[in-house]
Amino acid sequence: MSGVEFGSGRAGLRGMARLARELPYGVELFQLGSEGDVLFADRDGARELGPREEFLPFIDDGQFAHYLVGDARTSPERPSNATVKLGVVGPRSAFTPHAHGGEHFVLSLGHASCGLWDAPRGRVTEIPLVPGGMIRIPEMMPHSFANRGTRPLNILAANTGFGIDHEDYAITADEAERRATDDVVRSSRRSVGTVARIGTDFGLLAAALRDIERAQRLRGVGTTTARERLAAGLRRIASALEAPR
Repeated sequence: MSGVEFGSGRAGLRGMARLARELPYGVELFQLGSEGDVLFADRDGARELGPREEFLPFIDDGQFAHYLVGDARTSPERPSNATVKLGVVGPRSAFTPHAHGGEHFVLSLGHASCGLWDAPRGRVTEIPLVPGGMIRIPEMMPHSFANRGTRPLNILAANTGFGIDHEDYAITADEAERRATDDVVRSSRRSVGTVARIGTDFGLLAAALRDIERAQRLRGVGTTTARERLAAGLRRIASALEAPR
């Protein structure tokens, strides 16, 4: 688990500790900092959430998630309807292209991008996201989310029906190719109610995911513009001024 260094967040920790004393039992407060730091408070006190304690691995090494709704084992057989996670994406990094068995929402709190496979046009479309941008991705649509910035990126991600541990949470090109050539496994998955039952063509899915991989190799994860870097600097100043004291 390497690749993310959380910011210190110590400037606002004392203020969060004071707020903690005012919280009713059962209420949790999160402060998402502009440096990728995450402060947490409840009636028992305040602390900074760190990647190796309260966060779990998130698809790739160096990416982390903290469940707010559901858990890693959520599935149609163990439902919680949806999972909602606080995620931290490493600087200048992207997730391995994948497709989810359920629809997917991502709220970006920094400068991000999302590469999506546009089947009717037969091409990869790159959508830039700025702080506050949220994207909805239909189930089984190949995509990859990236952090264009040089600091850890906070995101909120919601998936319908699947937790990270489920086999259909994130189907990569390698997995799609394996399923495409394994008729026995595909048949057994149809019988237990996973996404394979809807007749997914895993060969086509694998090809689309490989196209996104190629686009990532050629284009990289993208960069921030001068205006975005200026805005990020101003946002850090605003965050420091607004932090609980």
